[in-house]
Amino acid sequence: MFIPLGFVQRSVLISLGKMAYYTNQGELWATDGMGEGETLIFFHGIGGGASAYGWSKVYPAFAGDYRVLAPDLIGWGRSDRLEQNYLPADYIAMLIEFIEKTCQAPVTIIASSLTGAFAIRAAVKRPDLFRSLILTLPSGIKDFRQYYSNSFFAQIASVPILDRVLYAGQVSSFGIRDFFERVFAQPNRLSPEIVEAFVQSAQQPNAEYAALSFLQGSSSFDLSEYIPRLTTPTIFIWGNQAKFTGPDVGRRLANLNPQAIQAFIELENVGLNPELEVPEVIIGLIRKFLPVLAQ
Repeated sequence: MFIPLGFVQRSVLISLGKMAYYTNQGELWATDGMGEGETLIFFHGIGGGASAYGWSKVYPAFAGDYRVLAPDLIGWGRSDRLEQNYLPADYIAMLIEFIEKTCQAPVTIIASSLTGAFAIRAAVKRPDLFRSLILTLPSGIKDFRQYYSNSFFAQIASVPILDRVLYAGQVSSFGIRDFFERVFAQPNRLSPEIVEAFVQSAQQPNAEYAALSFLQGSSSFDLSEYIPRLTTPTIFIWGNQAKFTGPDVGRRLANLNPQAIQAFIELENVGLNPELEVPEVIIGLIRKFLPVLAQ
């Protein structure tokens, strides 16, 4: 696993198991990682090989000014990986309990893709925990009743034995490299380190359970049903070349609640993973909007 310089691994026990997380600690920052300063939490997205590494090119930039936490969700990375089907309620509980166990609320959450959608639902359920949300491509995957679970991959992922064959192919070095080359707007932005980090995470024992739950559609839901109830100040950031869930879906979601979703930023020539493809741009946007959302 890859841990940025100046960060250490810690863990916290929640109802679903032990969650690993990474925080700024030591001589570089003159902090023990458990201070009461303003906190930024970076929650990674969902998909084969996902882990806190997904934000590792972004969150170190904030270590000098904020207490930074970057957890591996249960089922991913170095956190406990349970032999179960992972449902939206499980992820929403993870986010809420992690905040309660590690922070003096409210806090700012930066999250990506399906986890960004979970963050919206968590903020609807417990608005007292959330100061603001900065989200890249937040989507419930089944938005506006367009059910991903009817797709070919979802059907294969639901067949015993075939599901493991599908997973093994997806999480090989070739499979992960091929996936990112297809979803990055510019494949030359893909580094060997990104591939290796995702391969290492995907090949942890029992890592297939959370990934297959995602492929089967068990973790997905219709985010459009929840956005109208959101009250937390929020920013959406979307790559205009994003596959699967394009910016048209993002704008349609944002338009459901313009009072809470205060800006929709569309990035040209950027794909499904802006935080990995153009981390320097995401750092700049986070810095720009943190004071705006705090007003």
